Amino acid sequence: MRFPVKISGYTFRESQVVVATVCDGTFAGRGEAVGVYYLNDTPLTIVAQIESIRAAIEGGLSRSTLISLLPPGGARNALDCALWDLESKQTGTPVWQLAQVSKPLPLKTTCTLSAESPGTMADGASNRYRDAIAIKIKLLGDGEDAARVDAVRAARSDIWLGVDANQGFTLEAFEALLPTLIDARVALIEQPFKIGEESRLDGLRSPIPIAADESVQSLKDVAGLVGRFDVMNIKLDKCGGLTEGLMMAQEGRRLGLKIMVGNMGGTSLSMAPAALLGQYCDVVDLDGPLFLASDQEPPVVYDHGHLVVTDGLWGWSPSNDRG
Repeated sequence: MRFPVKISGYTFRESQVVVATVCDGTFAGRGEAVGVYYLNDTPLTIVAQIESIRAAIEGGLSRSTLISLLPPGGARNALDCALWDLESKQTGTPVWQLAQVSKPLPLKTTCTLSAESPGTMADGASNRYRDAIAIKIKLLGDGEDAARVDAVRAARSDIWLGVDANQGFTLEAFEALLPTLIDARVALIEQPFKIGEESRLDGLRSPIPIAADESVQSLKDVAGLVGRFDVMNIKLDKCGGLTEGLMMAQEGRRLGLKIMVGNMGGTSLSMAPAALLGQYCDVVDLDGPLFLASDQEPPVVYDHGHLVVTDGLWGWSPSNDRG
């Protein structure tokens, strides 16, 4: 990575990915996964899971069968996205048409600031992300969060601003910080409390929408968000691919939740299928490649705060590339 990224309880210094390539002898589809670090879903476990169903894959695996063979997580995500890409090339049809989604448009995406000193974060907002129109800042629950929020807002009065605690708040810290968040016109608070402590939100009145990230892993978790969270953050590495991600978005809408798409990091190859899901979303957080020292080719493009997926990257504008 170009620089360390610090969040509550963890600092990222590199991004290891698994790329699955599924070939029918003529065409090849690719999918990428990072995994879910806090569930010990790592590149090593991802590869082991994929190898465990090698025979089924080589026998001609469908996306619907894949869901029954592997649990949500990085392994299923890599394979699911590879199968979408393969079908796109086999049929000469963009994935957005296969998925019956409207033709993708550029997406306004948040750009994430690592949890650093207030001055460092203000500098990042002013300089590194000077073209951004939406910024999400990582908070730690360490007593400096109010200063971080105020510093970023003072540096950029013009942006949409969200905060992400990554499970790092106590109830007392959250309640103490809330007036600062309101004054700073924060538009979203993501995952304030730890997994398993969702009941802390019962009766808590926040004028700022609260998003579930770690508290929603897959489709089975969606119904339990109602009444506690306003928004759910779908990540393909968590839910196991675009197939389930689309089902989650549909179910969330049915239940009255706002929809967000995020990422666990990764290259442009991870962003492309997530950007397809992003067409359904109220909030898009697909900035993983901005942290990387190198990327896939062709990379996605970040243009004045918008994500544009490059033709030919994944399932977007199918070519006749041979496997």
